Amino acid sequence: MSNSNNEPPDRRQSADERRRSSLNPARNRFSLPPDVSASAQNPRVRFSTEVERPLESSGRATGLTINTAAASAARGPSVDIQVHPAEEDESPDGNESSPVPQRSPVSPTPPVSSRKRNRGYSLRRQLFFRNAQEQLEDEEVPPLPVGVGVDRPTSPAAVIHSSSSDAVEMSRLSKSPSPEWVRKGEGHEVDHGNPKGRRNSFNGSGAVGFPWSRASKAIKEQFNTLRKIILRTQEIPPSKEGRKIPIDAERHRRGEQLVDERTGNHYINNTIRSSRYTVWNFLPKQLFAQFSKLANFYFMCVSVLQMIPTLSTTGTYTTIVPLIFFISLSMFKEGYDDYRRYKLDKKENKSDAKVLQQTGEAAVQSAEGDVDESQKYWKTTKWKDIKVGDIVKLERDDWVPADLLILHSAGEHGIAYIETMALDGETNLKSKQALPVISEKCDTVETLSTFRAEVVVEDPNLDLYNFEGKVIVEGETKPLTNSQIVYRGSVLRNTPSMIGMVIFTGEESKIRMNANKNPRTKAPVLQGIVNKIVLLIVVFVLALAIGCSVSYQFWRDRTESQSWYLEDGSVPFFPIFASYVIMFNTLIPLSLYVSLEIVKLAQMYFLNDVDMYHEETDTPFEAHTSTINEDCGQISYIFSDKTGTLTDNSMLFRKMSVGGQAWLHDLDIQRQADAEAGLIRLKHKKRKGKNKPSKNPKKQYSVRIPNTEQTGGTRKSMGDLASLQTPNSLKKMSLDGVLGRNSESGSSRWRCGANPSRPQPQLTTVDLLEYLQNHPHTFFARKARFFLLAIALCHTCLPEETEDGNINYQAASPDEAALVMAAQELGYIAIDRQINTISVKSYPNGPDGESTMEAYEILDVIEFSSKRKRMSIIIRLPNGKICIFSKGADSTMIELLRLRELAAEKAHEVEKRASFRKSLEAQEHIRRNSMQRNSIGGRSSIGGPSRPSMNLNRLRPIKDEFEEWLKDKEDNIDMSSADDESLYSRPSGQFGNRHSIAFGEAPNAPLERDTSDDIVDENLALDDAKVFERCFGHVNHFATEGLRTLLYAHRFIEDHEYVTWKKIYAEATTSLVDRQALIERAAELVERDFELTGATAIEDKLQKGVPEAIDKLRRAGIKLWMLTGDKRETAINIGNACRMIKDYSAVTILDKEDVGLGKKIKSTIFDINAGKVAHSVVVVDGGTLSTIDDDETLKSLFFDLAVLTDSVICCRASPSQKASLVKTIRTKVQKSVTLAIGDGANDIAMIQEAHVGVGITGKEGLQAARVSDYSMAQFRFLLKFLLVHGRWNYIRTCKYTVATFWKELLFYLTQALFQRWNGFTGSSLYEPWSLSMFNTLFTSLPVIFLGIFEKDLAAATLLAVPELYQKGQKNGGFNVKIYTGWMFVGTCQSMIAYFMMYSLYTPVFTVDQAVYAMGVLSYSVCITVISSKLQGIEMHNKSILAVVSFVCSVGGWFLWNIILSTTYNNNTIHNVKWSFLQHFGRDLTWWLVFVFAVSACLIFDVTLIAIRTAFWPTDVDTFQEIEQHRDLRKRLEEAASDELQQGWQRDPTRPSAVVEREKAEVRQVEGGSGGESTEEDDVEAMVARRFGSVRRV
Repeated sequence: MSNSNNEPPDRRQSADERRRSSLNPARNRFSLPPDVSASAQNPRVRFSTEVERPLESSGRATGLTINTAAASAARGPSVDIQVHPAEEDESPDGNESSPVPQRSPVSPTPPVSSRKRNRGYSLRRQLFFRNAQEQLEDEEVPPLPVGVGVDRPTSPAAVIHSSSSDAVEMSRLSKSPSPEWVRKGEGHEVDHGNPKGRRNSFNGSGAVGFPWSRASKAIKEQFNTLRKIILRTQEIPPSKEGRKIPIDAERHRRGEQLVDERTGNHYINNTIRSSRYTVWNFLPKQLFAQFSKLANFYFMCVSVLQMIPTLSTTGTYTTIVPLIFFISLSMFKEGYDDYRRYKLDKKENKSDAKVLQQTGEAAVQSAEGDVDESQKYWKTTKWKDIKVGDIVKLERDDWVPADLLILHSAGEHGIAYIETMALDGETNLKSKQALPVISEKCDTVETLSTFRAEVVVEDPNLDLYNFEGKVIVEGETKPLTNSQIVYRGSVLRNTPSMIGMVIFTGEESKIRMNANKNPRTKAPVLQGIVNKIVLLIVVFVLALAIGCSVSYQFWRDRTESQSWYLEDGSVPFFPIFASYVIMFNTLIPLSLYVSLEIVKLAQMYFLNDVDMYHEETDTPFEAHTSTINEDCGQISYIFSDKTGTLTDNSMLFRKMSVGGQAWLHDLDIQRQADAEAGLIRLKHKKRKGKNKPSKNPKKQYSVRIPNTEQTGGTRKSMGDLASLQTPNSLKKMSLDGVLGRNSESGSSRWRCGANPSRPQPQLTTVDLLEYLQNHPHTFFARKARFFLLAIALCHTCLPEETEDGNINYQAASPDEAALVMAAQELGYIAIDRQINTISVKSYPNGPDGESTMEAYEILDVIEFSSKRKRMSIIIRLPNGKICIFSKGADSTMIELLRLRELAAEKAHEVEKRASFRKSLEAQEHIRRNSMQRNSIGGRSSIGGPSRPSMNLNRLRPIKDEFEEWLKDKEDNIDMSSADDESLYSRPSGQFGNRHSIAFGEAPNAPLERDTSDDIVDENLALDDAKVFERCFGHVNHFATEGLRTLLYAHRFIEDHEYVTWKKIYAEATTSLVDRQALIERAAELVERDFELTGATAIEDKLQKGVPEAIDKLRRAGIKLWMLTGDKRETAINIGNACRMIKDYSAVTILDKEDVGLGKKIKSTIFDINAGKVAHSVVVVDGGTLSTIDDDETLKSLFFDLAVLTDSVICCRASPSQKASLVKTIRTKVQKSVTLAIGDGANDIAMIQEAHVGVGITGKEGLQAARVSDYSMAQFRFLLKFLLVHGRWNYIRTCKYTVATFWKELLFYLTQALFQRWNGFTGSSLYEPWSLSMFNTLFTSLPVIFLGIFEKDLAAATLLAVPELYQKGQKNGGFNVKIYTGWMFVGTCQSMIAYFMMYSLYTPVFTVDQAVYAMGVLSYSVCITVISSKLQGIEMHNKSILAVVSFVCSVGGWFLWNIILSTTYNNNTIHNVKWSFLQHFGRDLTWWLVFVFAVSACLIFDVTLIAIRTAFWPTDVDTFQEIEQHRDLRKRLEEAASDELQQGWQRDPTRPSAVVEREKAEVRQVEGGSGGESTEEDDVEAMVARRFGSVRRV
């Protein structure tokens, strides 16, 4: 920005104006030429050119103007850049704005900031070249001769909008003579502005008409045209004046269809397509995808060679046929997956909607008898048949089938409430309303049939948050905005019905415009490494073939030429080379890919895990593809939606603060605890055969005891108040009794998602109601009741009585609904609401007492706005007084209090203490991170425990060390205990201590006197300073728990003050100019000098297990990004609740309004790199992202920061922005593997863009689930999906791949070694049929079983220690190092097998020393070593399947030899007939050599593994040994019990005796019986006390 000071003031002003214009999409409009008709003065319509297309305009374009007319002849053509303000096209004197001084002819960049220079240079250069060549081609100007200049008059400019909506105009192109560079064609010039002779971009681009440039352009155009045809992407020109749609209900009767002026055809239908392929592009896309695998391309080349006669020694079609089969199978699988998506699309396209078909007399004539109005006028039509201009009727809770203009709403005041959760993730309902001039004429079908108007709207575009159009009614033009439009994917809520006209259909609807129309074909990341290995093996095969071929030449000269029996037997170089290539081509086996498909299909089947089954909705986990199974074990970034993915789409009233006292509202938790009472929760797995009862069942179970204290019936009108104790059962209770009761139900109390270990010292609202009933006339009681009344009155909800007599509330915001329902549960029930009154029923004498019904007159409601951050309601109380109730954000409400100075002082003190506490927590976190636990095992990867011998003598130190390490990983940092004591201390604390001593034998016995008033400090409620301090402290505490807080305030108003204010407010609400600003100023007059009423805290309920899942995913090294369309405050609250934002996190909020945005990003990067930040979170909104995208410098800085930070929260993000973020990380961050998860239609684009896409089958529908790679019901299932199945599949695929390469090298290297003894003639050591069956029959099962069933670590271990997941992120399963190690082992074992055969068997005189006997011996050794190593050494979890694989492979090989020995006929080359049965098969020497060779190979392998494990152990080695010990394994299972609970409880292998024993143990726990404790029990109890997840019940 430093260079901007050198600019003239007018230049800087225009640049600033343009920048502000680019940040405000509403101001980025086209300037109309002066000769436009008067209709142009109406509200302007934004066309699609503002997003993606050029538009021809006759007027001056705002933004950058490139003018080449001012270039001097001496310097050749130069560029003069003019910047015009976005809203001022003329200077004050009426002339055009004067251009800025000329810049260097070489660089068209003006001396502005680096931001503008980097962006503007590339944009202007591109436009300059393109327009230059277009003008030259239009005029057919040849290359400039010397001395000839061309000067063209100014023509209408082509206006092109970049992503920042800058308008660039090429006004004219002027060329001055420049003989030197034109004649010589050097493309550069040297002058003072360009001392280095830098190449001139204009000439260097070839845009001056050289023939080769035109040919290149033609080729590119043809390629782009072909690509667009294949991908079905067609550029449609923009409409001239927008899309014109008449409102004409009779059009259907006349059979007229509207025509799109851009194409000359009818508007597109309403069909949508989320499938990836069509009939036309499936084959080319899949062929490209299949042959992008280097091995497939290699096999195709080998197949061509193999089909050339006389070259192949292994057959003609042995490669091409399996290759075609394998590729066809892969293509069929991909096509089937896409066909399933097509069927889901078809289901949506065939949904029903009501479309107006006939009106007036036509409808009456067609109706026979009495027919319902909906049957006369509204015809049920499939969504796919809806067309632009159709009039659609929606009923309540209907999905919107297309983008609609609202014509009429049956809701109150003509308002339609729209749920846009599937579009932008917001849970608040949007209030939409038709224009009054339209609504009043479309309220009935009769009036609608005679209504005529013309609607002009913008062309289809991506922008969900802005809309422009106009409607012309009887010659009067009215503007249309987003408030009159509802988009496809929305749902009509709380409104009886709505009528709308279709303006956009199908793929032109907003939600589909934001979708990824051409999703990429996904391929596993591991495939890239495999391709490199394959390329390496190809080089090795070629080198081996060349080496053998050259060796043959030497042998031919030395031996063959001197052997009379080899005369005329020499072979030329190429045939012998080709035969070697064909012989060794199976070093890259085709079975690698054929068997891999089998492995992946089996892996996909095993993903159907009961632990990922959601019982409540009966939703299992579904895998829609098997291609990218291994990617799930390498995820480094997760991009998650918020609404419906992390949250449960429900708001609950959780806490409140009144009179300096905080109260917990957890009736829903208590109801859930009652429903789940008696359920058994296993703490670790029960194993078959261990039926001996445990001596201490408490350490294995957490048993919920049913609560039998609550009694009473149900009162429909009282909500949950009937669940409280009745007055007859209420007794005078001491504080110890109250706290004792709360502590007994501690397991069923609400726990903070941000920090579940944080205690909840508040008393419950049940205790509050008991206090109010026993002490109704105290100051605190009056204040608390007034606060509950304020909650019941200060809202805009509409009560509705259901059929069963309950009261439900229809609210635009779920927050308001939660507050009013809480008031209902606490005895203040809003029964009815009319236009001017609201009726509230209360129970002042308790739930069994008489109810009181009071009517409150609503005088005015001042609606909530994002600017005011509050809403107010003015009520006339039954006693005649006028009171204004207001609720809003604490930062806003504090400034409106009567004692604002005192309140601000106390708020500052609270914030100061909170900041100090956060700094301490941050320092502790930094200290923990800096202390690597290398002393425990000396490990640097995850700091795991050491690996001493696991014998009984070392049990206790190992257990203590392991427990300390695991506890340190599980513990959260929380230093809020001191704050809790000051915020929640109660007056009876000292008394309670005395009571516990005096009544030691009966500590819970109530005192004889009434001490229930001890739970409330009445003196505190009278002290404003203490109330402020306590209340603001509570609010701060609530916020750190992720709750959404509101402050309530009130003020009594005199009648004359209200009358005066009412006049001002009425004038503001009826003003035609600046109405909203006037309303806000009028509201400020009455919203002042408030008294603090109280504070509330709303919980945006998270899905079960979300915070814990995010914690473990972070420990696994995965960075989580939250991408949501919701507002910033909501996103931050959810970030706190789900632990994306820690209490000590450094939150960096990036806002486009910040002047030093770049400096702020750089400063944050510096702090993170310097280690000053304990945990960093970046918060950015969609508007700021657009600004960042427009500036390459800012964009680079932002993504540098995003990669460094721990979490990123992006709010107000459009679907296209979500996809763009995912794509940028996927392509720019090296070795990153991304996963996107969401549940709505707005998440489809990012799901398709990520490496792995996961859809949540949630409340927003199945749009995301049907296009995803995997679908599940809950976010928490990601834990087992990624940490267990993903890692297993990654390890399995890696082991399968490297084992396949190893076995091929082991086997075929013996062929290469044998060539030394056959003169390098290409003779085979093995019989051809046996050779062709090596991969198919004898070695397929070992590698396939390894790829399907291998589990290097147990599921409990992987869930308890998420750090083990980082192996996949670091490519620890398959890399060059691992591949080299396996190939070294394979080479050594191949040499051992061959040379032991050659040195031990052939020198000894035996029955059969033929080549066949030698080959069978070598073949047998290889087969046995392969099966033994893969199933016995490499497979960690051995089962009966390993034996099956070994028997089938090795036994099958010897059975094959028996069959060949009896049936073989061609004994020309190999003497096969009866050789195995009657010759070498009966030779003991042959079998001894076989045993010795196999033993030597396996001993060599085991020795290498033992040395590596002893001196270079890995984390897997450590935890494999830990799993061998029962107690440590149980500890791991306890840490993972939450994720494995369903599988353990549903384990079909548990015998009935185990089930009966569990029931007996539950009864024993309930009875309180216990046996004598042993030393082992004491040790277990001591360790259990340190477990974070074990709690005694």
